[in-house]
Amino acid sequence: MIVWPSLRVMLHLFSGLCTSAFVFPFIAAASRDRRIKLWSIQLLAILRVQVEVQLRPGAEAMPQGLIVANHVSWLDIFVINTLQPCRFVAKADIRSWPALGWLCTKAGTIFIARGKQREVRRVYEGLVASIRAGEHIAFFPEGTTTAQGSMLPFHSNLFEAAIEAQVPVQPYALRYVDEHGRLHPAADFIGDMTFVDSMLLIMKVRKMTAQLILLPALDTAGAHRRDLALAAHAAIAEALGYAERPEQTA
Repeated sequence: MIVWPSLRVMLHLFSGLCTSAFVFPFIAAASRDRRIKLWSIQLLAILRVQVEVQLRPGAEAMPQGLIVANHVSWLDIFVINTLQPCRFVAKADIRSWPALGWLCTKAGTIFIARGKQREVRRVYEGLVASIRAGEHIAFFPEGTTTAQGSMLPFHSNLFEAAIEAQVPVQPYALRYVDEHGRLHPAADFIGDMTFVDSMLLIMKVRKMTAQLILLPALDTAGAHRRDLALAAHAAIAEALGYAERPEQTA
């Protein structure tokens, strides 16, 4: 039965909407981040998704930088937020999702219409300013979600923001596994699946573990954005045990 979990999610979303509307405008950024972190932890607990953070040798959470990760599900945002609340760059259509789209907007998500060069430039300039202001920025260079077991090439445009802001790029590898350590198919958010379809599927799962793997930061001094995209892709693919695909798009 998923009636009780569904009700709990609805109540939690309502709580988030109220906090975003009536609390966020009047509190400091640090306090807002603490609330986003706690709300994300609680959402995943309701969905019975446990988060397991792993640090590879030489990796540590950066005080400032650009976070990039492979993209499996809408869950990715909240998994990362349990460790480090970030402003995310996300597809513009997420803004239209019921309740969650509005919450993402109020949490500072930066929406981008893919394929529009002028839009990419606008977002890029905003990222540089945000990083320099000390905000944590994260994005998914694949540009869309991909079924676990493979990764799409990384778009390199937004890596330029880290170079200009003179901060490192830190790759995060994400995967969702069952109690036997196997990739969990319920996490995949692909094709014609809607947000509601995905949510209901996850609610039917008894247990899922989100493994968030922090990888060593990539130095951006003197680097080219395409090389950074390739290096980040290779690091994440290796951490997940995926076959590396050297292709990469502009």
